[in-house]
Amino acid sequence: MITPADKAVLRLAVGLGLAVLVAYGFALQMPHVVCLMAMIVLCKPGPPIPPVKAAALALLLAGLLVTGVLMVPLLENYALAAVLLTGAILYALFFFGIRTGNPLTMLLVVVFTLIPVAGVAEQALVTVISVTIAVGIAVGGLVGSLSHTFFPDAPGAAAKAVRAPPPSRETAGWIALRGMIVVMPVFVLALTDPSFYLAAIIKTAALGQQAGSTDTRSAGRELVGSTLMGAAMALVVWCGLSLWPCLWMLLLWMMAAALWAGARLFRVRRTAFPPVFWNDALITMLILLGPAIEDSAGGTGVLGASAVRVGLFVGVACYAWATVWLLERWRSSKSKTLLFHNG
Repeated sequence: MITPADKAVLRLAVGLGLAVLVAYGFALQMPHVVCLMAMIVLCKPGPPIPPVKAAALALLLAGLLVTGVLMVPLLENYALAAVLLTGAILYALFFFGIRTGNPLTMLLVVVFTLIPVAGVAEQALVTVISVTIAVGIAVGGLVGSLSHTFFPDAPGAAAKAVRAPPPSRETAGWIALRGMIVVMPVFVLALTDPSFYLAAIIKTAALGQQAGSTDTRSAGRELVGSTLMGAAMALVVWCGLSLWPCLWMLLLWMMAAALWAGARLFRVRRTAFPPVFWNDALITMLILLGPAIEDSAGGTGVLGASAVRVGLFVGVACYAWATVWLLERWRSSKSKTLLFHNG
């Protein structure tokens, strides 16, 4: 008997395969970002987003993306105020995502970090990224509906799902602060060289969300480990693709990676790592594999460029680990001091 978790894994694999077929088959701009957005939609728990609603969400998100351009003049003329405003917006987004449990919060984090950085580099790049992300959401809604058609949940399964109670406002505020502090230094660093750090922005947004769901003891293993796991998955897919470079091989290898990681993401195969670990590993794989394919098509050295990206991602993950450790140490010492004075 196929369990709901098995169906979720199959939906992820089939949906990601269809997204690869659409993104690379139609030669869309930045196809790996389209696949990444589709994967985020596919990992959303509950019923699929209807195609019409997904299209409306894509248009709304595209509008929000374009409004991110308004931050560019502030960054160029009033840098400190713009950075502080961005930090406040990110804190509010992380807080909202933690309180509501909405997995699509990462998309909004990307909006208010990636678009201003792209706008500082080149205004035309904002339009390209905005359209790409909007298309990715629409494709995610479409392939999600198709995969649910192949592997539907039992009637009433969504209603039976028990939703965990949201954390308290104090806890949510602290976790949101951690996520914001993880993202902001990389955001500021990206402003110095936007073309080099654009991929790091997406990776950092995922790490900021992941940092909110991990504790100090397992932070290093989860944040750095998921990055290395994603790099290993990208390497395996690249080696398999190099045996016979074609669209169908890319589709099959991506589906195989989604099946392997999805079985662990949806707890079909129990591991010592939480689901967010495997979700971030899939994101890292897509961020690394897409530019490698573009480098290969453009005649650029794939191994050297990929090694630089992996080193950058590991460095960002180590920073996120150190941030979580230091903040929790500071919070613990502050709590002990207050307890001592009150005692």
